[in-house]
Amino acid sequence: MGLVNRFSRFQERRKLKKITMADVAQMANVSKSTVSQYLNHRYEYMSEDTRARIEEAIATLGYRPNILARSLKQKKTSTIGVIVANILHMFSTQVIRAIEDVCSSEDINVIVCNADDNPEKEKKYIEMLRAKQVDGLVVFPTGDNLELYESMKKEKYPLIFVDRMVKGMNIPSVLLDNETASEMAVDHLYSRGYRRIAMLTTPLDKGITPRVERVEGYKKALKERSLIVPPGYIKGVKLTDMQNVLEEMFNQPEVPEALFSGNDLTLLEILKFVKKKGMSIPRDLALISIDEVSFSEIYEPSLTIISQPAFEMGKYAAEKLLEQIRSNAKPDPMNVRFSPSIVVRKST
Repeated sequence: MGLVNRFSRFQERRKLKKITMADVAQMANVSKSTVSQYLNHRYEYMSEDTRARIEEAIATLGYRPNILARSLKQKKTSTIGVIVANILHMFSTQVIRAIEDVCSSEDINVIVCNADDNPEKEKKYIEMLRAKQVDGLVVFPTGDNLELYESMKKEKYPLIFVDRMVKGMNIPSVLLDNETASEMAVDHLYSRGYRRIAMLTTPLDKGITPRVERVEGYKKALKERSLIVPPGYIKGVKLTDMQNVLEEMFNQPEVPEALFSGNDLTLLEILKFVKKKGMSIPRDLALISIDEVSFSEIYEPSLTIISQPAFEMGKYAAEKLLEQIRSNAKPDPMNVRFSPSIVVRKST
């Protein structure tokens, strides 16, 4: 019986019932197991003719696989979750893109959630994603859900931290070498003749890894060069408070000659302040920031940046998570540090 004739028999059935894998198998004149192998991309022992018949039958019948049923049978959903601390950071979006690229090439779906640096939202998203039976998680941790992190670790649930680590958790973490990044920024400014170097970043009170490490690297670099940090030259505050803090910083008897921004969102606040005050970069103030931004080359003057290898970090995190998922083995608890690089432009 030809494919066209078999299709006519199914036209009436489509009106009465949902098309099943058995229907596809019957139309393609193969077994259900062969259709299942096709749907799972196992083509090793399948002829081109068989693949073509199954593909045509699926298209003709409009068959849609029952993803949930397949997931329950295989005990895998081919889906991972990514929970970012703040999706507004350029770094976060670049890491997400890299993770999605890796997963897409492996036919893995990605669900992205934004925790807004809120432990309650993070907890809710972890619980929701696990209820959906995602196969593993990439998390930019808030650091406050210790019991939840610990329970996942004990279960050997596939988990990778990015950008931050949580002390005592021994969960694999992918981070920037933050102290080196700050030392690189200070060294560059020092080599250009700047001595009064201030630093502004987001709040330090929660001990978030990159913020704390970058401040430590900044202090260390200044000390090594015998530079004194005047009071008010180091600030870690909310974005909403930065304009007031900058006003105070530049109303001191000795104002900074150079300003080091701890991240891209802080950089935006500094640029707003500079514009409001009619300051000239670098004549009135040299400026350097961690995190590449989309406008750094077209801003006038172009901005000197300490760049994170965000795509490489995201790719590495995705690959390591997929290794955990496939092996079902407990991962080695280690922190992997990626090296920063400097892109020198006109702002310094």
